[in-house]
Amino acid sequence: RINNFLAAAALVVLGWSHFYQLLALFCLAIVLYKLTVLLMLKRALIRNFESFPGPPGHWLFGNILEFKQDGNDLDKLVKFGQKYPYCFPLWFGPFVCFLNIHHPEYVKTILASTGPKDDLAYSFIQNWIGNGLLVSQGQKWFRHRRLLTPGFHYDVLKPYVKLMAHSTKTMLDKWESYAKTNKPLEVFEYVSLMTLDTILNCAFSYDSNCQTERKNTYIKAVYELSNLINLRFRIFPYHNDLIFYLSPHGFRYRKACMVAHSHTEEVIKKRREALKKEKELERIQAKRNLDFLDILLFAKDENQQGLLDEDIRAEVDTFMFEGHDTTASGISFLLYNLACHPKHQKLCRKEIMQVLHGKDTMDWEDLNKIPYTTMCIKESLRMHPPVPGISRKTTKPITFFDGRTLPAGFRIGTSVFGIHRNASIWENPNVFDPLRFLPENISKRPPHAFVPFSAGPRNCIGQNFAMNEMKVVIAMTLLKYELLEEPTLKPKIIPRLVLRSLNGIHIKIKNANQN
Repeated sequence: RINNFLAAAALVVLGWSHFYQLLALFCLAIVLYKLTVLLMLKRALIRNFESFPGPPGHWLFGNILEFKQDGNDLDKLVKFGQKYPYCFPLWFGPFVCFLNIHHPEYVKTILASTGPKDDLAYSFIQNWIGNGLLVSQGQKWFRHRRLLTPGFHYDVLKPYVKLMAHSTKTMLDKWESYAKTNKPLEVFEYVSLMTLDTILNCAFSYDSNCQTERKNTYIKAVYELSNLINLRFRIFPYHNDLIFYLSPHGFRYRKACMVAHSHTEEVIKKRREALKKEKELERIQAKRNLDFLDILLFAKDENQQGLLDEDIRAEVDTFMFEGHDTTASGISFLLYNLACHPKHQKLCRKEIMQVLHGKDTMDWEDLNKIPYTTMCIKESLRMHPPVPGISRKTTKPITFFDGRTLPAGFRIGTSVFGIHRNASIWENPNVFDPLRFLPENISKRPPHAFVPFSAGPRNCIGQNFAMNEMKVVIAMTLLKYELLEEPTLKPKIIPRLVLRSLNGIHIKIKNANQN
């Protein structure tokens, strides 16, 4: 019996040993298959990018090592653009390549289509903001765009101006101590809280008191998510969902997502409770001004089908982020640019004072009466676009104006920063000159030379909201304060989901001379 038992045990051990050998061979076969597919992909990328010369890259890291995250990366892209006109390929690791375009005629070809955003970089953000208007594609994107467009009609935007002014006043009152002490003021943090307060009040009728709280967890989560998404894009192994999920950075990403989602869920929950007895938009409108969330909750297509709960959450997450972080970047760099150019600042203040006639706030009717200030806003958006780059994936072969082509399935990055600093389009592109936006000067440039809000059918749906907010904020700020440059703290500009500065954006302020 003992011998029989030992023989049976030996057979079991041999069986398991055989099983492990087969498993190892199976895993090896999968690895070899994946490696073969990747090598074939790389060969196809090299072959199709042959007609697009670009900076040489490392065999493993590609061009990633060129970008040090030290505040000079965007300037490096502009220099590459000077050497390689129109466009050039950039490699991120051994198997990911983007055709980086920086010329209006190339941009026109890409942005004229409704093609999808690229499936790599934007997939990293999807767990956070869902499949909303920013990343959705095809019929879903068409349907959502059509349903959400009424939320940005001027009748909806008009009451927002007073709410924008109220949030701006709260921020400016907090700056009083800086005006008295001459200490440098880091504006991005204050402006982020103000723009979050504004989007919550305007689009969601939600009073968060976020400007008066000591620390805002949502703002902190957005910073964390933005940095982690950038890190994931730069580290090739993190492109794999499982590897990123199991990493410490993946844990931090999920934790920050939970904070962001809890914030938006609270906003939606409160509105649903408030609307339990209301079934029609007209009855709500009779009581108060409609906002974006009202239109989102009541939106119905031609088949009387509304948005699913997950779609509503995705759109709220999208607009909560897009509606505050991009405008925060645009306003912060606008304040910085006017601080660095006192002559233009003085002309803006004079224009604003003439229009407002002693008022200390902006009204809807005032927004289109400040043309010089508007030109300064546009010039600041040119020099420091809030979204420094966007990317698409080709769904069909594409031919550019110079005859070069790319097949379907290739990723194309539009460098908004590179287009706006392209010396073949903009004379002295590093000089702040608002007169570039006089009508006679605009007419001399290609239409796609200035694309801070993208262009074409997938342009920014909230661009009028953003421009209105920038006008309100800069008008009220210049009425109260004079902005001064802080030469010892120049911003170190870095591309994230929005344009940021490694060391913050610092200026000094003093009370404006009302005379």
